[in-house]
Amino acid sequence: MVEAAIRRLGVADLSRLVALEHEQPHPWSIGQLEVALAAADCCVLGAEHEDALVGHAILMRLPFEAELQAVLVASAMRRHGLGVQLLEAVRVQARRWDSERLLLEVRAGNAAAIALYRRCGFDEDGRRRGYYPPLGPVSGGGDAGAKREDAILMSRRP
Repeated sequence: MVEAAIRRLGVADLSRLVALEHEQPHPWSIGQLEVALAAADCCVLGAEHEDALVGHAILMRLPFEAELQAVLVASAMRRHGLGVQLLEAVRVQARRWDSERLLLEVRAGNAAAIALYRRCGFDEDGRRRGYYPPLGPVSGGGDAGAKREDAILMSRRP
């Protein structure tokens, strides 16, 4: 297990956050990340290890709940417990907000993420059928014959 320092990120962390996002095929845009970092009802948590940003989680405050918008661990740092550490920090933030539930949605085909969420106490609440477009090249929007993917809705008490 790798121990990371988890802290709330600010606008000064934008370039490192953008670089981390670009490790995935469909990254959040710079504009989306700027909004998340500046919004009063949003918390962007970063995981740092050896002076590098190796993971992040984006949490949105709702009237009675908190919703995990995104969580990402750098590919070279996966399977070292960083996802669990980030989700624990998310849970702590949701409690600070007095949220009644912590919500998330995940692609039905993302077995690793689903296993992580279950390990961290999330239960499946339902599905959104055909919610996600097929994964594929950014410019092409995926294989024309590929089917849309379900979103699994999950939650837990903070």
